[in-house]
Amino acid sequence: MDGYEVFRRDRQGRRGGGVALYVRECLDCLEFNDGDDRVGCLWVRIRRKANKAGILVGVCYRPPNQDEEADELFYKQLGEVSQSLALVLMGDFNLPDVCCKYNTAERKQSRRFLECVEENFLTQLVREPTREGSLLDLLFANREGLVGDVMVGSRLGHSDHEMIEFSILGEVRRVVSTTATLDFLRADFGLFRSLVDRVPWEAVLKGRGVQEGWTFFRKEILKVQEQAVPMCQKTSWQGRRLVWLNREPWLELRKKRRVTSDRTRGNGLKLCQGRFRLNIRKNFFTERVVKPWNRLHGEGVESPSLEVFKRHVDVVSFGVRKDMV
Repeated sequence: MDGYEVFRRDRQGRRGGGVALYVRECLDCLEFNDGDDRVGCLWVRIRRKANKAGILVGVCYRPPNQDEEADELFYKQLGEVSQSLALVLMGDFNLPDVCCKYNTAERKQSRRFLECVEENFLTQLVREPTREGSLLDLLFANREGLVGDVMVGSRLGHSDHEMIEFSILGEVRRVVSTTATLDFLRADFGLFRSLVDRVPWEAVLKGRGVQEGWTFFRKEILKVQEQAVPMCQKTSWQGRRLVWLNREPWLELRKKRRVTSDRTRGNGLKLCQGRFRLNIRKNFFTERVVKPWNRLHGEGVESPSLEVFKRHVDVVSFGVRKDMV
């Protein structure tokens, strides 16, 4: 392609395959090469003007049958390159069982992949499937606002994968939320009760139908709410991470949480309970089983037989002492 410089890493031992990255010739680039051909990954640093820090762009292809040893080599590379630079990583990872939105996976290798993503503070930005209903092609960034305008579009040539279009921003945008929410921490509940008591409810609701009465009641409560409950801008937990909490102390805190969880409360394979609007859902088996499972100790989760597992469930459910089981 005219006007572009190509960086490529071909797959060894076979014809075809590999990864490539095209960069405009006007940009100052430097390729990082560790010399290990077992990992199909390409790293290119794009330098910026005025002595500003550069952006590291990575392109990866992970074969479906890649072994754990090659995976660990890739995770090691990723940990080394993501410590100091703004990072954008893209590629076909062939992990259809991974759900980055809920941070869940079925297979061991997929769970290890999610751990690596979390350890390096990466955020996955593709939300739509990219091949036959599966989300195989992923896009990661380690800084909020570094990548924008992500779109999954049509296919290129004879490829059976959808294209992913996005923009790498020259300056990291500071994302400011414009969503307003009620700030109940600063609410004046005394004023709220006083204003509600001033309304002669029996007189104003007398003779009104159910729908008309509800509409009037809701309107009055909203008026009181505007006077007694202030508004504030909604912020995300992702934007509240402390400046000093970089990768190294975060990993130590993560190890501490794991040890504490295994020794004092529950196990290391806890289930995550989602939110639901209808109270009737809390009676479903899939919801009722979450808390008892999370209270099980690690030895209960790893029970060698059903009978042993039942004994551990009895300990949690009925408070039976272990020495009596």
